[in-house]
Amino acid sequence: MRIITTGVAGTMESSDIIVTVEPRAEEGVELTLSSSVMQQFGRQIEHVIRETLKELGVTAAAVTAVDKGALDCTVRARVSAAALRAAKSAEYTWGTKQ
Repeated sequence: MRIITTGVAGTMESSDIIVTVEPRAEEGVELTLSSSVMQQFGRQIEHVIRETLKELGVTAAAVTAVDKGALDCTVRARVSAAALRAAKSAEYTWGTKQ
């Protein structure tokens, strides 16, 4: 999936995460993460973000995430929505992860 514009999803409410996905000229995902639970769950949040982008086929993007204690399923949903918006894609199938 090619990122062509800026996509944002989420809120700054408790138990949510706001994710911004932007185009990046170079290959790779540049991730900036801040979280109220960084010490306990920072690595897991980063893993979920990177894995979700990989599943979507995103190979070049700048991602900023501000977490307020979101569960993995919320992180996955917000990253997916932001990436799809950034790619201007309407080709999605919402459902459960197998």
